[in-house]
Amino acid sequence: MTAIRVLLVDDEPPARRKLRRFLLADPDFEVVGEAGTAIDAKAAIDRLRPDLVFLDVQMPGPDGFFVADGRTPPFLVFITAHEQFAVKAFEVQALDYLLKPVDRARFDQVLVRVKRRLRQDLPVVTAAPREFLARLLIDTGDRSFFLAPEKIARVQAERNYLAIHSSGEVHRVRGTLDAFAAQLDPGRFLRINRSDLVNVDAIAEMRPWFHGESIVLMKDGTELRWTRRFRPGRPGVEPGDPESIA
Repeated sequence: MTAIRVLLVDDEPPARRKLRRFLLADPDFEVVGEAGTAIDAKAAIDRLRPDLVFLDVQMPGPDGFFVADGRTPPFLVFITAHEQFAVKAFEVQALDYLLKPVDRARFDQVLVRVKRRLRQDLPVVTAAPREFLARLLIDTGDRSFFLAPEKIARVQAERNYLAIHSSGEVHRVRGTLDAFAAQLDPGRFLRINRSDLVNVDAIAEMRPWFHGESIVLMKDGTELRWTRRFRPGRPGVEPGDPESIA
């Protein structure tokens, strides 16, 4: 089986050496190059055509998201010392992200996820784009109207109903959060706990909380909890996978 070709991008040589050492332990991966800046990384991607890039976020000059801007494959795994970049990683549809200092056990989980995605799910990448909900019909009893998903700030489950928050108003529709989330673009909407689905564009900031959880502060001032179960990196859950948002 052909090895998965990897490019390592980090402005710190010791960090690249650590990743290279971890990868050497798995014969399914081959490190084909390294880069210390985002500009060099783009040139290396064009030259080497790697399958996967481990990409530092904060580097001199343009940051790692410069590499992801308008990208085509390779797939990306972001590496960062700051949790707040997780939301943006979702927006560019990264396979995963790692927090520094990189833990070996967590790194091995990422490798398992990468192999499954590249070798089993790769045909999905070239398939026809999946269609998501274009508009939602809201019926208030005395009037009905269509609501574009991008206008939704967050959705909260309330037993057999959903409270849809949009532009300071709350609209209630019958349904489950699982079914509703499956109709939305996972690059825009993020399931953060059992009851809440949020539009990443409506997030103001995130703050670390206890036991690996985070407080998500919405632009409307609402504070929500991002629980560990719904954090990326939980075994069997990937950013963008249906289970991570449903």
